[in-house]
Amino acid sequence: MSRDSATRIALIYPELLGTYGDGGNATVLAQRLRWRGLPAEVIGVPAGEPVPAGCDIYLLGGGEDEPQVLAAEGLRQNNAIAHAVAQGAVVLAVCAGYQVIGVSFPGGEGRIHDGLGLVDVETRRSFEQPVPPRAVGDIVVEPAPELELPLLLGYENHGGRTRTLPNGHGRPLGTVRKGVGNGTPDHTDGVVNGRVIGTYLHGPVLAQNPALADLLLSWVHGWLPELAGPPETEMLRQARLHALDVHA
Repeated sequence: MSRDSATRIALIYPELLGTYGDGGNATVLAQRLRWRGLPAEVIGVPAGEPVPAGCDIYLLGGGEDEPQVLAAEGLRQNNAIAHAVAQGAVVLAVCAGYQVIGVSFPGGEGRIHDGLGLVDVETRRSFEQPVPPRAVGDIVVEPAPELELPLLLGYENHGGRTRTLPNGHGRPLGTVRKGVGNGTPDHTDGVVNGRVIGTYLHGPVLAQNPALADLLLSWVHGWLPELAGPPETEMLRQARLHALDVHA
């Protein structure tokens, strides 16, 4: 599908949900469009400002407990992302952002807060006793086959455990080959529901996994010209897989 207008990429509350460099995901998406000769516009949405309803892609990143709660409160007041998703917009939410787009998550004081309900997941410190240690380190995820993606690489840093609600919609992003991810018995990470993806992978995840970036862009454009490179990305991916002793 051809488009005359620029693809609008909204980076949501970067001062609250930008602790781990996840704002780089917006840069990756915009650059991969421009390399193809397609216009792109990155729209930073500061906390307290209304979220624009007409964007094509919405990005939420990681953050600490108190900023995460503030972000959820602000986004619930506006609800523009939910309306945009209903119109076909794409969402990528990472770590704290992943928890925020779910039904509920814990704050730093232990109280459970409402999320946006874009995906049918809930997050707690633990669903079992004793409480497991914080998940910190490298993570490798084998994506669900229907996504037709190579292994996903990143790092994680979170204390929450996230599970799908009974009778909930959506499916895991993939199976964890190394790391913790959702921290559930099925050893999965993330969730995919329609054009909404949540994951615990930092990196930024799209910089380390350009095929995932192109999947999101294809959901907007329907078809994209092939894009080769930069070759350093795949070289670094293979070197990291080798160092982690994970085989594709």
